[in-house]
Amino acid sequence: FLQNTLSHSFASKIKSNIRTNLLNQIPSALLLQERTGSAINTFLTGVDKLENYFTKFLPQLFLAVFIPLFILILVFPIDFITGIVFTFTAPIIPFFMFLIGSIAEKLSQKQWKSLKLLSAYYFDVIQGLPTIKLFNRSKEVLRKIEEITNIFRIKTLSVLKIAFISAMVMELTATISIAIVAVAIGLRLLSGNFNFAEALFILIIAPEFYLPMRQLGISYHSALDGISAFDSIKELLASSNRNNINNNNEKIENLTSREIGLFIKNHSPTNFNSSEISFKDSKNWIKSYLETAPIFFENVTFAYNERNIKALDSISFKIEPKKITAIVGETGAGKSTLMNLLLKFFEPTGGTIKAGEFNLENINEIEWRQNIAWIPQNPHLFNKTILENIKIAKPEASFEEVVESARRARIHNFIASLPNGYYSFPGEGSSKISGGEAQRIAIARAYLKNAPLLLVDEPTANIDPITEEEIILDFFNLFRDRTVLIIAHRMDTIRKADRIVLLQNGRIAGIGSHDELLKTSDYYKKIFKEPDEKQSPNIQ
Repeated sequence: FLQNTLSHSFASKIKSNIRTNLLNQIPSALLLQERTGSAINTFLTGVDKLENYFTKFLPQLFLAVFIPLFILILVFPIDFITGIVFTFTAPIIPFFMFLIGSIAEKLSQKQWKSLKLLSAYYFDVIQGLPTIKLFNRSKEVLRKIEEITNIFRIKTLSVLKIAFISAMVMELTATISIAIVAVAIGLRLLSGNFNFAEALFILIIAPEFYLPMRQLGISYHSALDGISAFDSIKELLASSNRNNINNNNEKIENLTSREIGLFIKNHSPTNFNSSEISFKDSKNWIKSYLETAPIFFENVTFAYNERNIKALDSISFKIEPKKITAIVGETGAGKSTLMNLLLKFFEPTGGTIKAGEFNLENINEIEWRQNIAWIPQNPHLFNKTILENIKIAKPEASFEEVVESARRARIHNFIASLPNGYYSFPGEGSSKISGGEAQRIAIARAYLKNAPLLLVDEPTANIDPITEEEIILDFFNLFRDRTVLIIAHRMDTIRKADRIVLLQNGRIAGIGSHDELLKTSDYYKKIFKEPDEKQSPNIQ
């Protein structure tokens, strides 16, 4: 009872710590690349499978070493011959366990990979059920599910077969060893050279000598799933060392407030007054600095591991503070990659991104993101109340502040019309509200955060034309005193930007205002047409 209680308590703490580390340390880039179903399988099932390793295998490993050693100490003074038999036969069981177990471990890893594939595919199918039904692909999907399930079944049966063989070999080895001890004692009893009481004691204790090692083999096979799952967990955790990379041997997040003040005073832009910053709380220095510091891209290059083509190829430009910079280009030009670099989801494979004089790689990503507001084209709302979804940006915000941000995003009247108002639920995947309403809630969330740097992927992409002009006008008026980088698709958005960066195949094809690019860039004129529509068909 005490063993089970302690081991389960220990395993629960270990699982909790692993899940915490996974959530805190996994690079965002890896989560973007990992299939959702596979990631969920690792986070939930994979971590749970570690329980057998900690509650069964590790305690049994201790018992398999301690109990046989203790029995040997008792037996040797009584009967040296039995002690020798125990000594030479005991290693045979672990030998076969690890010999067969190495084969089982490889098969278990294959089984785990097939389970991850199965989980990822099931999750994709569940998410895409309406599309599957719409295109009448149900039978094909069912065949695929049957195929993947059959692969998993075969892998599972292979593991079980090896486990049964291993159990049989260990049982057979233990039985033969006990028989050798019994025959040796029996012969000596017949000849009258052995005390009956001592013989009875050894015969009773002999099975107990081999029992912990047999149980160790059983525990090892039940822990194989956890060992295989831990390989996936280790791969995820090993990737976390990308955080806080330091190319200049200068860890900014560890500087004292005085050192930060001196550094900014010596390296700040000409229009930046470092005396305006209060360094009582050094965590706020980024926000104060970003309010007037430009952001530089200096020969930045990025290539995805699975592609040979560079998503960004030696681009250099400047994001002016308190200005709105629009990123424009056709599909595949590198707009989203550029945004992901600023969000620190990825690190450049070449070149440098600087906030003023600070290399972005040296800034702690948590503190950096605390000073960024992000409005994606398809925002994610959690299945919590609308109030909670907006307050994610600022948990300490008052109800009045939330209402004001909703008013500025032109969503307050809609929220107020709901039966439970701000305490209504948007549903999983925003299923209970429209795409435009979800986008406006995301805009309200960004308003509430009031960050010095705003990154936006077309804020009116899912909003009806009637509301669009009001939203664009409010958007530009509200964030006019903020540094804004926006991936722009709609021409009204592009025209209102202070500066436009034109991307073509990962390179900069032009920089300037709308009117300047019309005069100087044939490529810009090609993708920008002057029709009355709100959005050019050539810009995506």
